[in-house]
Amino acid sequence: MNKIILVGTGGFVGAILRYVIGGYVQKWTASVGFPYGTLSVNLIGCLVIGMLSRMDEIRSVFSPEIRLLVFVGVLGALTTFSTFSNETISLMNDKRIYLAFLNIVIHIIFGLSAVLLGRIFIYLIWR
Repeated sequence: MNKIILVGTGGFVGAILRYVIGGYVQKWTASVGFPYGTLSVNLIGCLVIGMLSRMDEIRSVFSPEIRLLVFVGVLGALTTFSTFSNETISLMNDKRIYLAFLNIVIHIIFGLSAVLLGRIFIYLIWR
């Protein structure tokens, strides 16, 4: 139960950060044609998870509880793209290049396909 509270608390913070940062950047860029807000939270999340995961690899600075709070909760709610990117780099670092490439291809192709199928499904139901 304690783990769920840690993830939920971090998720609460991450979701608020996503809303605030993404909204601010989108408003600041005054763009209606490109999702700069989403891009910004994805890139910020990738930068932060890269820095923190490397710090932890070198110095073991995070307890399992803090990893749940920050990596899964805060960064997971801020952007799952950061987790995807970090896992892909970890596969590359482990010399599992084929799996890293497969991870990229599957996420992109199946992710886009799932969104398209979901949209088609709802269109067919509610047209």
